Amino acid sequence: MKYCFGIDVGGTTVKLGLFDEAGTVLDKWEIVTRTENGGENILPDIAKAVKEKMAEKNIDAKEMLGAGIGVPGPVDGKGFINKAVNLGWTEKFNVEEKLSGLLDMPVKAGNDANVAALGEMWKGGGAGCENVVMVTLGTGVGGGIIIGGEIVTGAHGAGGEIGHIHVEDKETDSCGCGNKGCLEQYASATGVVRLAKKILAQTSQDSVLRDGEISAKAVFDGVKAKDALAMQVAEQFGKYLGTALANISAIVDPEVFVIGGGVSKAGDVLLDYIKKYYTETAFHGCRETRFELATLGNDAGIYGTAKLIVSVQSH
Repeated sequence: MKYCFGIDVGGTTVKLGLFDEAGTVLDKWEIVTRTENGGENILPDIAKAVKEKMAEKNIDAKEMLGAGIGVPGPVDGKGFINKAVNLGWTEKFNVEEKLSGLLDMPVKAGNDANVAALGEMWKGGGAGCENVVMVTLGTGVGGGIIIGGEIVTGAHGAGGEIGHIHVEDKETDSCGCGNKGCLEQYASATGVVRLAKKILAQTSQDSVLRDGEISAKAVFDGVKAKDALAMQVAEQFGKYLGTALANISAIVDPEVFVIGGGVSKAGDVLLDYIKKYYTETAFHGCRETRFELATLGNDAGIYGTAKLIVSVQSH
């Protein structure tokens, strides 16, 4: 039996999973992400946690394929990360080499959104497919593009930055990236709230959205209750996201779009709005592309990073 570790580094916690090479998770746990002092403790803490788990499970170094690691920042094909502000990493360095040196085993690194897409392709909503586009609708809009079973990272590690596709010329507010009119400004959890507040301000019409705190969940709960204003917000959201995905499909032609992140908990009703506008604007050859909800939740990252190292070692 061969084993590997999947590691998903977030701003507050690091998720770790021990897998066999077939992708069965044998154990999973978390440690705190210590971001102080420029995040200097993060990789040593991970190495310590991995070695402790190997000792606990009586796994010999010879039985290890290695470890995969996902980080919140662009990672190029050679393992260099060009800053990860959430982790306190401000310098460019090779995360693969550094962690490999601490662990004395092969390490493969990737961007966190890309590896989540890989995880969903392997064991989640995209299982059985090799050409998958994953869209994560959370605080921002993340994404990952898998073609022929491989992550598309691009020349600068920015492949799959779906949230920063330009979708609105008339936008006056800046996105977190500094541009204006990015998809993230309308399709993320914060974007849906923003759309809702704009629509509520334009009318005095009754709506369940006036009753409490506005959230993406409140909007889609309103849609399920047939609230007219909530449905208007969902239409706008669907138009921005559906059209953006139609544009992506004309370039990469995936078998399936997997929709994940907190906003996706709204379920099939969310997919209905996206599909409506996708079908209207997609090239005819791509119109039948499937839409699925992500199934791995917060574990997508550890599955994807495990798959990273399994793929490298099986080539």
